[in-house]
Amino acid sequence: MILEAKDLSYYYQDGEQRRYILKDTSISFEKGKFYTILGQSGSGKTTLLSLLSALDSPHGGAVMFKEEDIKKIGYERYRRNNVGIIFQSYNLIPTFTALENVLVPMSITENEIPEDTKNVAYNLLDYIGIVKSKADRPVNKLSGGEQQRVAIARALATNVELILADEPTGNLDEEMEQEIIDIFKRLAHEHEKCVIVVTHSNEIALQSDQAFHLRKGVLSSYE
Repeated sequence: MILEAKDLSYYYQDGEQRRYILKDTSISFEKGKFYTILGQSGSGKTTLLSLLSALDSPHGGAVMFKEEDIKKIGYERYRRNNVGIIFQSYNLIPTFTALENVLVPMSITENEIPEDTKNVAYNLLDYIGIVKSKADRPVNKLSGGEQQRVAIARALATNVELILADEPTGNLDEEMEQEIIDIFKRLAHEHEKCVIVVTHSNEIALQSDQAFHLRKGVLSSYE
């Protein structure tokens, strides 16, 4: 087990009342698998991903990475060294080249990285379909699908085992969506990554190794 949520609760205060987004939610994940968490807007799936990636902290329960509470690891350190996060809106630095965007996390991680980071970054980008001529362009000169590939390469740059993605194909057409799904499958099955994708797409859920449905903060297996 690489990642586990134990009795997670998250709420916002509405006057005297607590409005729960997640309540006593538990789920676990293994390496080498591609997971999806399916749900409509407001279901709590993005909140769950934020807690799993330490972008936010729970009001109850714990997130365990390799049986250690990520709060004990330290949220910033956990994000820096243990998890790669992919956003729907890419969250790239628009004036940087694709290569420079991938180099940024490599410069701050405590993980062991080869000395020739530039060559590693070029190889990562090439692996996910960004050739050198495009790697040297500012990312705002690339298409949406290409920018999402750069975001995936950036998430992989620090050699993490855990990849979390929030609606990563939401801005892409069907053909590009399938290409991104294929990359996630490859990362899980060939490179032993744990890939967790939050989505509203049934198509992505059907292609994952295990899918969960989240509705009003309650998780169930997706059939």
